[in-house]
Amino acid sequence: MTQAAFTPARDILTLGDAFYDEVEAAAFPQHIIRFRNQRWAERVGLDGLTDEEWAAHFGRFQPLPGSLEKPLALRYHGHQFRVYNPDIGDGRGFLFGQARDVKDGRLLDFGTKGSGQTPYSRFGDGKLTLKGGVREVLATEQLEALGVYTSKTFSLIETGEALTRHDEPSPTRSAVLVRLSHSHIRYGTFQRLAYFSLADEMIALVDYSLARYVPDAPGPEAALEERVSALLDHAVKGATRLVSSYMAAGFVHGVLNTDNINITAESFDYGPWRFAPTYDLAFTAAYFDDYGLYAYGRQAEAFHWNVYQLAKALLTIVPKEVVVPVLETFPEHFEDELVSAIFRRLGLKPAGDEQTNLAFLQAMERFLIDSKMGLERFYFDWYGGNLSEARRAASPAANTYAGEDARPLLDLLPRFQPADTAAQNLKHPYFADAAPCTMLIDEVETIWDAIDERDDWEPFNDKIKAIRRMGEAYGYAV
Repeated sequence: MTQAAFTPARDILTLGDAFYDEVEAAAFPQHIIRFRNQRWAERVGLDGLTDEEWAAHFGRFQPLPGSLEKPLALRYHGHQFRVYNPDIGDGRGFLFGQARDVKDGRLLDFGTKGSGQTPYSRFGDGKLTLKGGVREVLATEQLEALGVYTSKTFSLIETGEALTRHDEPSPTRSAVLVRLSHSHIRYGTFQRLAYFSLADEMIALVDYSLARYVPDAPGPEAALEERVSALLDHAVKGATRLVSSYMAAGFVHGVLNTDNINITAESFDYGPWRFAPTYDLAFTAAYFDDYGLYAYGRQAEAFHWNVYQLAKALLTIVPKEVVVPVLETFPEHFEDELVSAIFRRLGLKPAGDEQTNLAFLQAMERFLIDSKMGLERFYFDWYGGNLSEARRAASPAANTYAGEDARPLLDLLPRFQPADTAAQNLKHPYFADAAPCTMLIDEVETIWDAIDERDDWEPFNDKIKAIRRMGEAYGYAV
């Protein structure tokens, strides 16, 4: 390890062993690096690792010097499709290490997926399919490029085992993944403490989270009610920001259970996910989501319900009068965040009055529904508003834009000024492309087929380059 900028941490240990179990990583027969996130390695001072060192740390899980000496399987419960499950926890992953972000000094977690069995694996093998790992890389890269606050896939290593799965052709190839996130403390972490009525531990977790994840938070000397209110307010605002960015990105997470939402409101833990091809509020990602609980248009409802469960857990230590006023702010914050997220994606400044903004969003929604236009096509062609008039005229969708369905949008467009960065962003070569960069399910399957059938990683690597190029164009690049 040659990077002096690497600042290890083992901050989680200050919580005490009531929150985790020490575990051992699985021993894998092979360690073939398939994805190495150099730009985020640079952010933690690990970009100078050789491939051998990389595989040692993120495939064999030799401890990062100065960080955790043993991996920790975190303890938590959660509602899964709104059914409470006290028998979960880190079942095929663990917290491997912690470090400080070189750029801003914030605490970062290295969390794994597919690293072997833990006390919470139940009947599972604790492993990850290579296809699952490839899908997570693609999801996190696309979301990051679209401005969604997401965990970063830090490493993907193929491990040389043949896995049997019931929901995909088997045997299938195996992998171990490492994600980088600012926290792995989930809503379900709080729920577990409430389940066991562990008030002291709940207070400790509240104070730990405030000190590390909430800027200008009240300290432990403040009244408990004030501290809990501040943490819940942070969670509500974060949840509305995250779900609004999902809606603007056309993203459907698929399993928005309380064990998949963390206290820093970062999107993470990608199982079934999809990007909606068109604006369809009923579009779902998980084949087993029979009732559309986590459909595209119901994700705000899901986050609101989840925040309510967090608040319910906090009733272990405060009365309901503390949490109810905070919960009631969710709709207002969501409306503000949704307006912000959509106009940000359009490269426009919101108008000065709410009614004009609302009228535009309603016209946009009606146009997308009636035209059945691809979401990325729309954002690509309309980015910068009137600055892109010539580009819309040259678009394959020009006839649609010239039709009556688009008239309400075009009539309202002059009321909105381009964002300060829009003109510069539009100079990026990406906006001269014939089509936007998308991540639809057929594309994912094509990329996987090349890997599965021919061990051809070129389409995967090319897609990562294309996604990052798009992120640069929109100004979301690291």
